[in-house]
Amino acid sequence: MSIHQNLLGGPAPTHLPDEPAPREALAAGTDPAEVAAAHPTSSLAWAALADRAFEAGHTVESYAYARTGYHRGLDALRRAGWKGHGPVPWEHEPNRGFLRALHALARAAGAIGEKEEYERCSTFLRDSSPTAADTLV
Repeated sequence: MSIHQNLLGGPAPTHLPDEPAPREALAAGTDPAEVAAAHPTSSLAWAALADRAFEAGHTVESYAYARTGYHRGLDALRRAGWKGHGPVPWEHEPNRGFLRALHALARAAGAIGEKEEYERCSTFLRDSSPTAADTLV
C-alpha cells in the first residue's frame, strides 16, 4: 500500500501552482489594483482588491472584485485537475488566493442580502478547506 493513498476514497487535494510575482508584489506594498492589472489571472490580487473595497465600505465593488477572483481561481483549479469538488487546502499557500476570494465573495454576498449565494459560498469554502473557513473570519 502506498503511503500517499487516499484512504477516505474522496478526491485528492488540489494544489494550485505557485505564482510568486503577485504574492511578492502585494507583500511589498504594491497597490492591489496595479498587481491585478499586471497579473489579471491572480485570485490573490483580486481578493486583495475585494478586501480593500470591503474595508472602505464599498460592498458592491468588493463583490465584483471577489467574483472575478473566484472565477479566476475556478479556472486555475480546473487546469490543476480539480473536478468540481474535493479539498483545496489552505495549508498550500498558492491555494490561498482562491480561498480568500471565495471568502470575500461570501462576505460581500451576505452584506448585500444575497442569502443563497452567501450560503453556497460559505459551504463551498468549508467543504474546500475547514482551516480556511476558520481562519478567514
